[in-house]
Amino acid sequence: MAEVEKKTAKKTEEKKDKKPNAFVRFCKRVVKFVKDCKGEIKKIVWPTPKATFKNTGVVLVTIIVLGLFVFLLDTAFMNLLGLVMDVAQV
Repeated sequence: MAEVEKKTAKKTEEKKDKKPNAFVRFCKRVVKFVKDCKGEIKKIVWPTPKATFKNTGVVLVTIIVLGLFVFLLDTAFMNLLGLVMDVAQV
């Protein structure tokens, strides 16, 4: 009888050490992820409308300046290529 009790005690100890199944672990990780996301979202500081308008202006000006720069480079290189091609044909 003592041997049977030892075996059952061993089995119950093994069951306690056993990890929960994969679905339960997955669900726990998802719940933890959602809670962490909720906490991070509370930390967000949204910009004021004035700051948003100012930043939008800066972005638009930067795009226009870079666009003009690329246009000028393209025009200069096309003219240079035209000169080289005209020389090559003669």
